[in-house]
Amino acid sequence: MPTPLRVKLQEAHSGMLLVSVTPPRQSAAARADEIAAVTTARLADVDLDGLVLYDIDDESDRNPDDRPFPFLPTMDPADFHAGHLGGFGKPVVIYRCVGKYPRDELSSWLQAVDTDEVMTVFVGPSSSDKPVRTDLRTAHELRREVRPDLLVGGVAITERYIRGRDEHLRMVSKQERGCAYFISQVVYDVDATKSMLSDYYYACRDRGIAPRPVILTMSVCGSLKTLAFLKWLGVNVPPWLENTLRHSPDPLAESFDQCVRNARDLITFCRRLGMPFGFNVESVSIRKVEIDASIALAVELQQLLDRG
Repeated sequence: MPTPLRVKLQEAHSGMLLVSVTPPRQSAAARADEIAAVTTARLADVDLDGLVLYDIDDESDRNPDDRPFPFLPTMDPADFHAGHLGGFGKPVVIYRCVGKYPRDELSSWLQAVDTDEVMTVFVGPSSSDKPVRTDLRTAHELRREVRPDLLVGGVAITERYIRGRDEHLRMVSKQERGCAYFISQVVYDVDATKSMLSDYYYACRDRGIAPRPVILTMSVCGSLKTLAFLKWLGVNVPPWLENTLRHSPDPLAESFDQCVRNARDLITFCRRLGMPFGFNVESVSIRKVEIDASIALAVELQQLLDRG
């Protein structure tokens, strides 16, 4: 019988494979069952440990530039899971942008959640100027009080590491507050990501604690508009790769191949270091061709991870 995702994360296994999904737009909520069925069918042939459901928030406060794809409010990921994904049959990691939720609402969700099939990732505000209803530290305290058995993770952002060289220390701090794993922002800058992972690993060793698994997010890029959106989201695409994608007759195939090369590099590095890791695959675009390519990437990673 396969080891459940919760156990793999708690025991710091390596080789986990997740796929991320954005809940339907609120304007499409009436089609939520249909969208869930399509999602389940797409993933049927992938050997996944679980699904990630993002909690989408307006991040215009973080980046005032025009958003390449307009912000459209989406269904609450917890509601989408509870009401429409019952047939998926695998664990789900539900993101919570905690600043959106009053303490009482967050507490009610924590009390009701099934911790055998649901895990969570707490995400703080997109900028220090953004008004919040519940801050990240309070959310972690609330989880410890209300549902200490709920497995909680945090985000890891290579680009923050590049700017301040302290993201690994943020990760240690989150681990001390109860984070059992991390999920990264989309990775295109592999060298910087390896440096962040190395610094985190040795910071843990210096403190006499075991590093927690880091699930590394990969995403294909099938158009210049998708490339612009990745950059708007804060993803660092190395200049040489940006040039390649801009001038390639098939940027989707080019980015797919680069994601596979990046994953292979990261697998070798993490295994040599002894860093527990896994992969999460997402598509930041809603174009069917890019979504299909992301599923194909998940299948490719399944092979690289020796999952059968």
